[in-house]
Amino acid sequence: MLPLQRIRDDPESIRDGARRKGEDAPIDALLALDTEARALRTAVEQARAEQRAASATVRGAPSEEQRAALSVLKLRVQEGEVMLGELDERVQTLLLEMPNMPHESVPDGSGPDDNVVARTWGEPQSFDFDALPHYELGERLGIFDFERASKISGSRFAILRGDGARLQRALTSFMLDVARDQGYSEIAPPYLVRREAMTGTAQLPKFEDEAYHTDDGLFLIPTAEVPVTNLYAGEILEAAQLPIAHVAFTPCWRREAGAAGKDTRGYIRLHQFEKVEMVRFTTPERSLDELELITSHAEHVLQLLGLHYRVLLMCTGDLGFAQWKKYDVEVWAPGLRQWLEVSSCSVFADFQARRANIRYRPSAQEKPRFVHTLNGSALGVPRTYDAVLEANQQRDGSVVIPSPLRPYLGGMERLVAS
Repeated sequence: MLPLQRIRDDPESIRDGARRKGEDAPIDALLALDTEARALRTAVEQARAEQRAASATVRGAPSEEQRAALSVLKLRVQEGEVMLGELDERVQTLLLEMPNMPHESVPDGSGPDDNVVARTWGEPQSFDFDALPHYELGERLGIFDFERASKISGSRFAILRGDGARLQRALTSFMLDVARDQGYSEIAPPYLVRREAMTGTAQLPKFEDEAYHTDDGLFLIPTAEVPVTNLYAGEILEAAQLPIAHVAFTPCWRREAGAAGKDTRGYIRLHQFEKVEMVRFTTPERSLDELELITSHAEHVLQLLGLHYRVLLMCTGDLGFAQWKKYDVEVWAPGLRQWLEVSSCSVFADFQARRANIRYRPSAQEKPRFVHTLNGSALGVPRTYDAVLEANQQRDGSVVIPSPLRPYLGGMERLVAS
């Protein structure tokens, strides 16, 4: 959430930032309501002062005229407070619809074609045979069962079988262990959260149509970012605690699993998928450095797996509603012959912290300030899994297990057809 005073002071820069992002920003409506609320607040305070002054003049039992005058003033205050509460609620609703502003280092652009390649690592795998996409490899190995998943749950769901399921479990355990070595404390959070938690991380109200929810007002998490960020909602942390670094492995649920007709085959765009998610809390002075750090942590997983990847600095038009600055990490899938996003590493400035009211005290003598929050996947499991299969496939249809994963599989070196 943007501070209301900032919007009052410089509405044009807010308008320009929203335009650069391609986001709607109800600035005029917000400022009109704010002006009305401020005028009404002044009128209510004046009526309350008149009420106090009138009450102070009454000695003993008030006369009929005094009672009538006091009743009028009391009613003015009560009606004004009710109207003011309604106006403040409408202002708050519009504030939640205001997008975060992009950092000055974010390049301008209208969409994915304008993202900037910050760096690449490794080389694309070469084969002396026609490399297969992961879904064909998986079908031959007997590790995917999309047909029965569809029978059970509908489209955009998957079932993994046998050693294929074991490989995914190994991959997630490996990712968590790498994060622990990088200083992250593991969290096993709830998968259902309250509306306030979704609002705190800016999934609501903008993305409510993409969320799965229950009749009693709970939401299935679209990412572990939601419960982990909200661990400290409403709290004041001490400066000595920062930075705080957590990691969580969870399933994730998203109603909108990509554009219609895009990536409809394979283990890519699913309504339910798994992620290992990193979340960091830091001071404003450190947050941009922390973005570089968290991105390097996501990259390290791919480096250990020996997978070719690139890092994109996202342009304003591809940045997202809540992000201040963001990198996407994309791994090369040689069978599909395309890049697959496996991590988005984002810094939000104090945008989420204001919504969730997460603050820290710089020192005992200073007032609390809002923290800066970051998150990034290390990594999204299905697409990393796909890249592992495709990059390590052999002519005979088997898949060599990357050496870092073998200890998690009892030393198994290959996936072979069962």
